[in-house]
Amino acid sequence: MKISLTDAGKRFNRDWIFRHLDFTFEQGRSYAITGPNGSGKSTLLQVIAGALQVSEGQCRWSISEGSWVEEPYPYISICTPYLELVEEMNLQEFLHFHNGFKKFLPGMDTTAIIKRMGLEEAGHKQIRNFSSGMKQRVKLAQAIFSDVPAVFLDEPCTNLDTSGIDLYQQLLNDHCRDRLLVVSSNDEVEYRYCKEQINIVDYKPPTP
Repeated sequence: MKISLTDAGKRFNRDWIFRHLDFTFEQGRSYAITGPNGSGKSTLLQVIAGALQVSEGQCRWSISEGSWVEEPYPYISICTPYLELVEEMNLQEFLHFHNGFKKFLPGMDTTAIIKRMGLEEAGHKQIRNFSSGMKQRVKLAQAIFSDVPAVFLDEPCTNLDTSGIDLYQQLLNDHCRDRLLVVSSNDEVEYRYCKEQINIVDYKPPTP
């Protein structure tokens, strides 16, 4: 998968979040979107995920060479702090529900994923009764184990303890090497796996 931004800009009302951004994200490579809190990292991530439209320029998605798609959602999975889980479901129900929309990676099923995430004792518990760290593990699982070419992670270690952060790093190493990986964060622990960086501040227009 390839995502191409051409002279792209995004603004809310009169405030430009970024402008004149030319960049290409390619499958098999890993990227970090960095910058201070409130600088627009999550906005850029939502733009390349197709959740927000650019205000100027273009954002285009390609699955194969010369083949552009209008709807990128089937090819992208995303984990963000603002996306909610279905808390009325237990963990097994939720993963089964998610698998109906996006199939899991080959060789992975609900049982294997729950074990991999260290949540064996919570399989039949309602997600509403999970700790914040357990919920974050579920969010990571639904993103990383979806069989899609692109994985986008926004502040992926939110609420994770040391063991959770170690698990996160191992998941990236085991399951994201051949995919397009984009991590939005200002914490090096979260993006140190990524080989390339984009600082959103470099694409902010001068203050009048």
